[in-house]
Amino acid sequence: MPHKFYGGPLSLYSGKARAYLDWKDVNYEEILSTTEVYKTIIVPKVGRPVIPVMVTQDGETLQDTTLIIDHFETAIGGPSVYPDTPKQRLVALLMEVFGDEWLVIPAMHYRWNYNEEWVYGEFGAVASPAASKEEQLAIGRERGQTFKGFCPILGINEQTIPAIEASYEALLADLDRHFSEYDYLLGSRPSIGDYGLIGPLYAHLYRDPASGEIMKRLAPKVAAWVERMVDVQQPLSGDFLPDDEIPQTLLPVLERMMAEQMPFLQTTAGMLVNWAQANPDSEIPRAVGMADFTVEGVTGQRFAPPFSLWMLQRPLDYYRSLSDAEKSAVDEFLAAIEGASTFQDFIMEQRLAFEEFKLILG
Repeated sequence: MPHKFYGGPLSLYSGKARAYLDWKDVNYEEILSTTEVYKTIIVPKVGRPVIPVMVTQDGETLQDTTLIIDHFETAIGGPSVYPDTPKQRLVALLMEVFGDEWLVIPAMHYRWNYNEEWVYGEFGAVASPAASKEEQLAIGRERGQTFKGFCPILGINEQTIPAIEASYEALLADLDRHFSEYDYLLGSRPSIGDYGLIGPLYAHLYRDPASGEIMKRLAPKVAAWVERMVDVQQPLSGDFLPDDEIPQTLLPVLERMMAEQMPFLQTTAGMLVNWAQANPDSEIPRAVGMADFTVEGVTGQRFAPPFSLWMLQRPLDYYRSLSDAEKSAVDEFLAAIEGASTFQDFIMEQRLAFEEFKLILG
């Protein structure tokens, strides 16, 4: 009996999990997250309308792509998407945070400012597959408004859009150079970092037609990487580079993360401490306020999500668990990355945990 994977083609995080499940050769059935499926399965199991959700063969419900991936890494074993060596493992964990939690900004911008009409039809087709095209478009407009409404709180507005596009196009150029030499981030095997990037770069920025045209035109090697990731030809194959090597072509990508995402997350961490002190017995909200962020010299405000800090705990905990010799080698590598001290010196006074499908104070 296959595992049941509730997702959808439009969904950023479904794309991440699906690519992993295919590479890991997991026996699963994907079930479209229709309105009926949300009402009868997802919300009763998880408590809120969210995808992807995995119900395993033994009836365990998993929600959140990182937890789904980690479950099957343990359950199946075999070749892992987590490198064994310290520099590669840290880079892979950092890239997962960057893709999952930061590239949602260009992903949402390009979807709703370049592909809006097309997306409404797609939303309707997922929600009600049997409806007519006209009915699907009407359903999609209603359902899609919620997601379109996220753009302002993500910091996407007239002032920031030129900087968001400049940053994204520069990132595409950096990744295109990298993927002209390597199949994946760290060699011929995809890592957890590749799966962080594939969510936004596939479901929104490749699959949506207008943004897909931009990617294929500006960064054909990135488009080819997306195709390798989502159309797995050889499950469980490939190797990470020998001797804990990190390609020089990844340094600009890491520097972009350190410059753009890390200062914002440090602000969010401080806001979470203040929120926790003021609300000791409350459920953690999706945002603890609005915080400044800066992209390509342009400053805007976006919502400050505690969930991003839970994701950042993974590379932080790994970095701080290293032996003296490992940490010395990693620090020598990080010294070549401008702004890396924003990660090395990160202050997270309030820990988080993810239990029973929600964040709690750790």
